[in-house]
Formats: sequence, C-alpha cells, structure tokens
Amino acid sequence: MANPSHLLPLLLLLLYFVKHSHSQQSYVNNRQLDCDQNYTTTLGFICNSPATTCPSFLTFRSTPTYNNPPTIAYLLSADASSIAAVNNISTVDPLPNDTLLIIPINCTCFNSTYYQHNASYVLQRQGETYFTVANDTYQALTTCQSLEAQNRYNFRSLVPNLNVAIPIRCACVTPNQTASGFNYLLTYLVRQGDSYESIARAFSGAGATVQGILDANELSANSLIFFFTPILVPLTREPTSENINTAALPSLPPASPTLPTTPATQINGGSNSRRMVFVGVGVGIAVLVLVLLSLLAWCFIRRRKSASPPAKEHSSGELATTWQPLSMSPEIIPQNFIDSLTVYKFEDLEKATGSFSEANRIGESSVYRGLFNGDDAVVKIMKGDVSREIDVLRQINHSHIIRLSGFCLHDGITYLVYEYAQKGSLNEWLRPSNTTVVKGGDEYDSHLLDWKQRVQIAYDVADALNYLHNFTRPPYIHKNLKSSNVLLDANMRAKVANFGLARSLGSEDDPIVTRHVEGTYGYMAPEYIENGLITPKLDVFALGVVILELLSGKEPIMDKRKDDEEGEQLLLWKKIEGVLARENVREKLREFVDPLLGEEYPLDLAYSMAQLARRCVAHNLNERPTVSEVFFALSRLLSSSMDWDPSHELQQSTSFSLSD
Repeated sequence: MANPSHLLPLLLLLLYFVKHSHSQQSYVNNRQLDCDQNYTTTLGFICNSPATTCPSFLTFRSTPTYNNPPTIAYLLSADASSIAAVNNISTVDPLPNDTLLIIPINCTCFNSTYYQHNASYVLQRQGETYFTVANDTYQALTTCQSLEAQNRYNFRSLVPNLNVAIPIRCACVTPNQTASGFNYLLTYLVRQGDSYESIARAFSGAGATVQGILDANELSANSLIFFFTPILVPLTREPTSENINTAALPSLPPASPTLPTTPATQINGGSNSRRMVFVGVGVGIAVLVLVLLSLLAWCFIRRRKSASPPAKEHSSGELATTWQPLSMSPEIIPQNFIDSLTVYKFEDLEKATGSFSEANRIGESSVYRGLFNGDDAVVKIMKGDVSREIDVLRQINHSHIIRLSGFCLHDGITYLVYEYAQKGSLNEWLRPSNTTVVKGGDEYDSHLLDWKQRVQIAYDVADALNYLHNFTRPPYIHKNLKSSNVLLDANMRAKVANFGLARSLGSEDDPIVTRHVEGTYGYMAPEYIENGLITPKLDVFALGVVILELLSGKEPIMDKRKDDEEGEQLLLWKKIEGVLARENVREKLREFVDPLLGEEYPLDLAYSMAQLARRCVAHNLNERPTVSEVFFALSRLLSSSMDWDPSHELQQSTSFSLSD
C-alpha cells in the first residue's frame, strides 16, 4: 500500500493544476526587477488553456529608435503590415514619440510550460544586460529572469552583436474566460498614473472590464499594481485604433525602472495610505536596483558558479535548456552550433519520419516530413559541409525566414530539422503540374494564387531580405533567392529557405569579389555572373525576378527565341523591359500577367509592381533600389491591393496610373 505521505505532493500538484486550469495568471508584482530570483511569475504566463497557440496582442510605445511599423516589427518579430492596419497608420512614416500601438502576435505554449511569443535581439552596445534589454528596450514585455532561463549566454558574457532570444509575455484565454465572452488577451504595460478603471475604459471598445482585468491577473480591487509592469487585459474582440480610447490613459511619459525620476504612485484608486506604501516600496526597490548595479562585481561572485551547468539528455522536439555534446567532427559542426541548437538522436528522427518512409518524403527531394511530440517538422538530409547554413539560421529569428530547430550527425551525414511549411514552395503554386499537390501527406488545391496573395508573398520575401540586410549583425546576403526557396505556411505567408550559399557582408561600400560563382541561372545578377561581385543588390535582383514570376507565372528562363538561329534562351528579367517600353503598354501588360488570374487583378497596381520589378533587375546595380526601398514600395502596393475590390472595373483603380 502506498505511503500517504508520498501522495501528498502529488495531491498538492494536482490541486495546483486544477486551480490554474480554471483561474488566470499571477500578476508579476514588480518581481521582474529582482534578477537574482527566479520567481515563477517572472518566467512567463503558465499554459493553462486547451489552446497551445492563439492570436494575441501587445502594447508598445514608439521610441526614437523604434518609431514605425517595420522597425517595431523587427524588434518584436511581428508583421509590419498588420501593425499598420490595426493602428491605421502608414507603414513607413515615423510616429511621434510615445505613441501607443497595438501589436498583433502569435502566442504559443513553450515546452508545455509557459506561453510566449518568440523574438530575437542583437545587442547593440557594450554594457547592455538582460535587465536593460527586458525593461528598457522591450518595455517590460519580457523579464531578465526569462532571458537568462532561455539563453545559453552567461550574464557576464553579453557583448555587442550577440543574438539574444527574447521570450515575450503573452497568454491564451482559458475556458472560464471564453465562457465569459472573452476571446483575446492583451499584454499591457502599466504606466504611472494608470488604474484598473483607466485601463478598462481605454479598452472598453474592445470589451475590457475592470472585473475581467482583476480576474485575469488574480487580483482584487485593493491589490497594488506597479507602473512599468505587464498586466493582462481580456478582450471580447480584436483591439484596433478605432475601438481603443488612448485619451483614457495617463499622458505622462513612462518612467524607467533603472533611473526613476519620480516616486512611484499607487495605481488603483485606493486610499492615500496605500499610495504612501506604494511610494515607499517603489523608491526602496529603485534604490535596491541601483545598489545591485553598482555592486555588480560582488554579484558576479554571489550569483552562480562560472562553470556551465551539467548537460542532460532531452527528448526530441523539445528545446533543451542544456545540451549533451555528441561525438562529431568539429570540422563539420563547430562546438558553438551544438551550444545553440537542439541536438537530436538519429533514432528520434527515424521515429518521427517513419524510418524516412516514402509516404513522408516531400516530392523527389531528400526532405521528409516528421512528427516531433505532436508538432510537424521537416528533416532535410545533407551531405558535405553544412556549417554555413547552420551558422546563419542559428543566429536569426524572423517570421518570414524558415526556422532551424536542430540537427543530427549520423554516419557522416547531417540531418537538419526545420519548421514545416504546410503549403510547399511558391514555385509549385505558380506552375503546378496538376491541380492537387501532395506534400508529406498533405493535399491542397494549388491551381491559383489570387492577386492579394501574390502581393503579400512579395512583401513577405522583401521583409525577410530587409531583415537580413539591415537588422542582423553582421548583415547577410542570401545569394540563392528563387521561387523554389520561398515556402508557404498554412496561412499562405512566405518563408525564405535554403541558406546554403548565404554569406555575411561588412557593408555595401566594401563589396566582395569571388571566382566561384554559384547559384541558379535566371536569378543571378549580371555583375555576379560576369565579375563575381557580391553586394546586397544581388538579392535585390533575385527579388525582382521573383516579383516578375508572381506577376506572370512564367519561368525565369523561358522558351528559346524562335528567330534566333543559335537558340538563345529568353530571360524573364529581360522580357519586362519590352513589356513596359513604348506604346501599347496596357495590352502588353495584360498579355504578360499570369492568365490564371483572368481579370481578377487591378491593372494599374500590376503596372506599378512591374515597374518596381524592372528597377530591381536593372543591369546596372547602381540603378537598383535598396531592399528597404523595395520593402516600403511593396507595403504601399499591399495596402492598395487590400483596399481593391475585385467587383470594381479595373479602369476605376485610382491607386496608380499607367502614365507614372
């Protein structure tokens, strides 16, 4: 018979999960300032909903550095066009400082423990810490405790250009909240002067209530909440600029927790005595933080041993917090790769892919669909040196770049494990061999991409390249962009893949010349083919070809010229010049546009997209726009396309003119 004393911990654990499966999240209660203590509430909101992923929202206030949708999207790994749409703002124009913005994100249960939205950040300067990144850069949307828990870098090892994983706090609604009519949770940064009432008033148009806020954070009307802490706001409908009332919120600038300029004040509308208690607590914590920072050397000795924690095995499909180095050749897989990615066992891959069965094979490739702990992934079999692709993908985290989760080395062959793109490649959608394409067990109709989807895909690819060129340290050039390396997820959003040829680049003023020209003919820029010149304009050229493919549905290398005795191949990027030149542009453009679109596209916008592509594929690289310019131009095209009504006559489209 079991010892009753042994059953007590199990009963307590059961009661805990029963309680939290119905209740909400514990308020962080200012504990995020105490980086030495790993309070449970600072590590994230617990997974207490049947949903493992859900749409969620954040609030973010613009700063001089992050002051428009693209820059904020890069910081938060969000979508710039969605940010612009929700907040009814321009995609490119800078915002006034301290503008409150709603940020749509995807919230996911991490390791079956905490909800979070994954972002990444490259340390910009010497002296940045987990504390400053969490509370200053990310405005308390994450915590120093969660940063330390989910990054392999010791807090003493933080240096500029280091890429740090950022787990952003978010949550999904529980059954109790759903029963009460709530459908979304918003992570709101409390400001000095806020109260439960002011927060509820600000978001009342989206269905927020005082009681809903109290219940969601396990608070009572008399509970203290502190400025510069995150709090969950349950909403019945999606928040937008039209249904939130920013005037109900305090207009004072948020005070920094590292350098408080004014004493903290009580947030809720309680008595003056509670306000004085809050002032004392706030000032005391601020002083404590300053003391801790000034005695950092002492803290180094006190906090932890310098040695790394002992390695332990982890199951496949899970992101491990410690790694067990495998026996592998350091010439193929450097040690830092082992330290930053999940290392899978070969038997785990065999189990996930059904021993690499033909049923799980994707097309005729060496890529197989696999199931890891209930999550779809793909396993790519690679021979030779794969260090370049691993080196690039392990450092970047962007919603439109395929994510590498880990690898396995077995009998001299490397197996790379990526996220699964359910809809296959763009190339297959543009030129389907039949109306149904089968991919690792998935069947989907691939006979048509509509106009809006095509512009969205071009925008997503430009977004990914803009991130690589301008927001990674060092910048990267993809070098092998083509429609077969653009994958589509379940929502038909693009993800750039295949970084085997990618390389870093110091700056555009310091180009690289190579004698080893490699890539896919039809996408390679003339200066690269002729002189081996590598600059960011190489990717811009390939992006232009992909845009032309989206417009026309044609191959980058088309049929041979009938009037050429030598049978010279006609390149798609050369054909566009003749389409847009001289007279009869409208008729020639109609002939060029993919016939699968029929009449379901705005001709004027198609003309503008063709003009943009022609600039991208200019023979002279100095005449090509930068990728950021292409990205901004596509954001305008996407916005206009979303406003376009297919029922309207094409000639009534007023966004652009063929005379431009």
